[in-house]
Amino acid sequence: MDGWKLVYEGWEPEKEGLREALCTLGNGYFATRGASPFFRAGGPHYPGTYLAGGYNRLKTEIAGREIENEDLVNWPNWTLLTFRIDDGDWFSFEGVEILEYRQELDLREGLLYWHARFRDESGRETTLRSRRLVHMADMHIAAIELTIIPENWSGRLEIRSALDGQVRNEGVERYRQLNSQHLEHVKQGQLDDERIFLLVKTIQSRLEMAQAARTRVFRGGGRAELDRSTREESSYVEQLIRCDGRQGEPLRVEKVVTVYTSRDWAISAPDHDAGQTLGRLGTFDELSRTHKLAWSRLWHRCDIEFADGENAQLALRVHIFHLLQTVSPNTTELDVGVPARGLHGEAYRGHIFWDELYIFPFLELRLPEVARALLMYRYRRLDEARRIAAAEGFRGALYPWQSGSDGREETQVLHLNPRSGNWVRDNTHLQRHVNSAIAFNVWRHYQASGRRDFICKYGARIILEIARFWASAATFNSERGRYEIKGVVGPDEYHTAYPDAEQPGLNNNAYTNIMASWVLQTAARVIKLLDADCAVEIFEDLQITDEELASWDEISRKLYVPFIEDGIIAQFEGYEELDEFDWQGYQAKYGDIHRLDRILEAEGDTPNRYKVSKQADVLMLFYLFSAERLEQLFEHLGYRFDPEMIPRNIDYYLNRTSHGSTLSALINSWVQTRSDRSRSWRWLQAALRSDLEDVQGGTTQEGIHLGAMAGTVDLVQRCYSGIALREGVMWLNPVLPSELKSIRSRILYRGHWFSIHITHDTLAVAFEGIWSPYARIAVHDRIYTFKRGERKEFALSAETDDAELAADARASDRSTSAQSE
Repeated sequence: MDGWKLVYEGWEPEKEGLREALCTLGNGYFATRGASPFFRAGGPHYPGTYLAGGYNRLKTEIAGREIENEDLVNWPNWTLLTFRIDDGDWFSFEGVEILEYRQELDLREGLLYWHARFRDESGRETTLRSRRLVHMADMHIAAIELTIIPENWSGRLEIRSALDGQVRNEGVERYRQLNSQHLEHVKQGQLDDERIFLLVKTIQSRLEMAQAARTRVFRGGGRAELDRSTREESSYVEQLIRCDGRQGEPLRVEKVVTVYTSRDWAISAPDHDAGQTLGRLGTFDELSRTHKLAWSRLWHRCDIEFADGENAQLALRVHIFHLLQTVSPNTTELDVGVPARGLHGEAYRGHIFWDELYIFPFLELRLPEVARALLMYRYRRLDEARRIAAAEGFRGALYPWQSGSDGREETQVLHLNPRSGNWVRDNTHLQRHVNSAIAFNVWRHYQASGRRDFICKYGARIILEIARFWASAATFNSERGRYEIKGVVGPDEYHTAYPDAEQPGLNNNAYTNIMASWVLQTAARVIKLLDADCAVEIFEDLQITDEELASWDEISRKLYVPFIEDGIIAQFEGYEELDEFDWQGYQAKYGDIHRLDRILEAEGDTPNRYKVSKQADVLMLFYLFSAERLEQLFEHLGYRFDPEMIPRNIDYYLNRTSHGSTLSALINSWVQTRSDRSRSWRWLQAALRSDLEDVQGGTTQEGIHLGAMAGTVDLVQRCYSGIALREGVMWLNPVLPSELKSIRSRILYRGHWFSIHITHDTLAVAFEGIWSPYARIAVHDRIYTFKRGERKEFALSAETDDAELAADARASDRSTSAQSE
């Protein structure tokens, strides 16, 4: 491994699923897992291809009832490209002696490489080299180059190049009892001597996808002599190409593919446009040049450069890479959300959860147009959120915990516990806090971009309807003199009901209630941003009255927050009455206890009885808000908050958390950044390794954990760099762990690009300038005005407390540009 290349040496079939997920290539429009091109799905190989927003709905009878699930569809396998020698068996790793094997993902270029040498049962030795891309500049293009070098033999080669639509959703073992046949045949055929095509569509959503492939073979400086034939089956088409293999002479095969769907803009028909575009494309090298150029521009915007930090640099870039493959500049023209497991596999059925909360901060400060597009996914489903709220007996809008194509609630009714084999009722749809996460993302977009037009046209309606929901969900308890929110599930997810309760849901989850108060307060701030015409239109459309606004303000001040003792915030009302858990005993019995919910259910028990959490719940407050902001929130609610409560709550809940989510290490690192830098760094290291090492034992091969990946990047970007956005100013207060010598990155804030270089001793900020000759940045507690091209350097004292970081600015006035308006 180095800072830009993820390298695997040796063929290890038991690790192939993990490698396929981590070597996925995508461009925000579609992505394909990093399976070798020689095989169809089966054994260790699963060459899945996934389209952003490409869902289909199927019904299955299970456990005595009919259930319906919407899945991100596994589309036809375009990668299939294999060969055989002298009419022997088709190549497989299992059928030969592997002499060398190397797989390399080049993050800088967005290319996947293979190198292999093998000896077959006849003693023939062959070298294989392969390159693959999914084009970042033109989202409809992908390509493979395969080079075959006969080392000690000459003979007849037969090459198979296919488009395989006979695929199913079978990438997650525990879903295999469910109906998984999402595609049906439309047509396939041959366009000309070099080109074949395949057209399929989904069974329920009727979404069509066309793929067209052109295969060429080169020897030396020109085309190889060959003969071809085409073979077709339903939803499958292949070309068979026969040519001579000559000892020591490389034979290079290029397969260029185009992908179009019936939802694409400016097309006639998917199969027509796939074929037409393919006929205009150049060679692999020509496509590679423009693809690499697109990636170089993305990295110029999005890279974060470490000095030292052990192996963290590569891991961080792997995380950035997979984020940009899931949501990219291509996303701006699509109506899609962010699947929690990326476009890398079928876990969670490709649904969209609250992971945007962790993903948006990185996008807001580098690709705000992508963040805006993803927020539009939520806005377009606002009417459905209103219908969900009304069906539950509430006003306003209630967004689903799991969302897919049209915004209805996609959370499964039953889920399979693979440890026990039981189908268990799933009540996680009661995680109403997803509403607050969406409102938080809308407000954060405004803070980072300063775009009032987005607030007026779209964002205000989302926030106000979510505020209306929280107001209608709150009921007044006259004995307490406070409002309560009942029947919810918090971020923890292990606790979905009280012990022995007949109905699911918990009362007064602290995180949920405090975030509801924040939303109600933010709604008032949003209203102040609206110009007169916009305010009139929104108030008329939503029928908001002064009385309603007054009730929102009252509820925001009187929501109940439960406490235990010594400043410990209770996760929910009644938490203190639960039993303590035998952590030591279960650790000794089971070893890996990350998923205690599955272990306990298999024993006939439930986490609902114990003080045990899957991931951060109360601690989410310390992730989202500074100590100063929390003091304000608690004061607004009429409670006292002392910053000294933060470490006490951290210790209390960390001692009761199984870390059954990849988000857990991320949150733990963040909340300890100021109090214990070394411990924060260790947690970050754990978060960076979580997918690379598949710490949860088999989950990464089903799809990466995109929220955790993006969150680690944001932790470096905002937490270690000390970035906060307040009142139209970006504030910097860096705090690096001792293991990290420096951070270098670029930040886009309200249309202004800044270059930032942080060490333990200095903070250097350069204003690159785009639209304005001036910009403002605050360091510690003082605001500085930058001219275009100006660079300022600030001394940071490593010896003083974090809150006393020196702000002695040495304005060097060294310009990186001499331009002026």
